[in-house]
Amino acid sequence: MSRTETANAVHCFLDWLDERCLFLRHLEKEAAEVARTESASPRYRHLMLQKALFLEAMGEEAEPFMNNIPVPMAETARARFQRYAASAQQAMDLDSPFYMSALLYPEDHRPGEPNDLESLHAQLADMAKKEGV
Repeated sequence: MSRTETANAVHCFLDWLDERCLFLRHLEKEAAEVARTESASPRYRHLMLQKALFLEAMGEEAEPFMNNIPVPMAETARARFQRYAASAQQAMDLDSPFYMSALLYPEDHRPGEPNDLESLHAQLADMAKKEGV
């Protein structure tokens, strides 16, 4: 694969990942609004389940990109996507909207800081820059 093709693949992957970050940001915003107005609502539970299912599937959806981006980036992304899937599955097994809401957020997370998916995006973009692609 040429350097240009690799660069294009990296940019496509980062764009794909950015779209997922935005989708989750909007979903979480909607869930927060629902939680404020309808405590313990079925709609909130549904939104959190949607988040968990989305995270669980992310690795499989990303796989077509993995053979076309630099190996260190692919390994980093795969490891993180596997962790997201395992955590999401555990949250769904527990049927816990609270646990689902905490997916992507470490215990010491502060409002306004990036979530773990956004941090991954930044880390991968930095790796791409260092790789020169």
